Amino acid sequence: MKPVKIGLLGLGTVGSGTVQILQRNTKEIAGRTGRAIEILLIAVRDINRPRSIDTRSIELTQDPYAVVNHPDIDIVVELIGGDTFAKDLVMKAIANGKHVITANKALIANYGNEIFEQAQQQGVVVAFEAAVAGGIPIIKALREGLAANQIEWLAGIINGTSNFILTEMKEKGREFADVLAEAQQLGYAEADPTFDVEGVDAAHKLAILTSIAFGVTLKFDKVAMEGITDITPLDVSYAEQLGYHIKHLGFARKTQQGIEMRVHPTLIPRQRLIANVDGVMNAILVKGDAVGPTLYYGAGAGGKATGSAVVADLIDVVRTLTSDPDNRVPHLAFQADALVDLPILPLTQIETAYYLRLSLLDKAGVLAEITQILGQHHISIEAVIQKEPSNENTPAVTMIMLTHKVIEQHMNQAIVAMERLDSVMAKVVKIRLEHLNK
Repeated sequence: MKPVKIGLLGLGTVGSGTVQILQRNTKEIAGRTGRAIEILLIAVRDINRPRSIDTRSIELTQDPYAVVNHPDIDIVVELIGGDTFAKDLVMKAIANGKHVITANKALIANYGNEIFEQAQQQGVVVAFEAAVAGGIPIIKALREGLAANQIEWLAGIINGTSNFILTEMKEKGREFADVLAEAQQLGYAEADPTFDVEGVDAAHKLAILTSIAFGVTLKFDKVAMEGITDITPLDVSYAEQLGYHIKHLGFARKTQQGIEMRVHPTLIPRQRLIANVDGVMNAILVKGDAVGPTLYYGAGAGGKATGSAVVADLIDVVRTLTSDPDNRVPHLAFQADALVDLPILPLTQIETAYYLRLSLLDKAGVLAEITQILGQHHISIEAVIQKEPSNENTPAVTMIMLTHKVIEQHMNQAIVAMERLDSVMAKVVKIRLEHLNK
């Protein structure tokens, strides 16, 4: 069979990793697909820029439209990022009848519904394994490996930058700002780290995972997001004393009322495997009704790791080139006419347990006032730790409480009532808690 010809949009870290894997594993890839894969054209910003890979046999261009309009290219690999220009290029490639592979989570999360509809009309495939968790094959696992299951919930550490920061805070007691500066120096965080530390990057990925897991349309704008900028070494330490690690978790669950879809700092029991995923690594825990909990762990970023997912998608697409478009694996796991529009629950309606840190006046009767308020809002306490004042001149004591599950709206109301008390001397710190055991 004649080789499948591909074109790349972008030759940065992931693009270079993709080319390197294709060049190094040529025989293995051809053996898996039954056909050779040939890189015909790559769009780059600067043709003369020195590169770490051999591009002498590959034509380079500064015009990305030359790739998507090339008559001999079968598959376009989009690796430029962003969700505006990239969308135009992808839609043009689809209109030209070309299959598309992308590592662009923002593109899929924001415009996937439109892109997949157009791809279905044109009879082409849009593959996006590399858009979530780098080299971890979580999309294939959800879409194919767990296809026999009703997915009950999933929880993921899906942003390496935030995980690196929280790991350093846990292991070395460092301040958030200090670790963030180091992450930027190491290249783990951008000069503007907002997408990472405020949860936007993780929310893009969670929206994609939620859609595949539960058969709902993509709804990135409904993901509830909280970052890690307010997490202090004090809370990390108290969580450790109680037997928990704090992780920046993406969490999705299907309930009778609708879908929970949220990204926020979360206490996780330290005996859970996912609680011990440290540094820049990623992990996703998926609970299916038949298989139970399954864990997927690995590198969530990097040229070779993400390039591995890109090439895996290439192999899948090449295998399907001769198959009937109506019998391919659906983009979002469910057939297009089977996708449903379930409501996404607002954060106030989710149910979870909580970690609370209170600064209280050191006098008799204060604990009774606090427990009375919690009782009025149907909140039961699982554990309490009281810390002695740090010095004799400080009239406040620190109290840590872990609660059982409660609707967030009730917890918020209780916190408002507690903060009105004269005996509560500072804003109540609230961090959600998930046991991830059922």
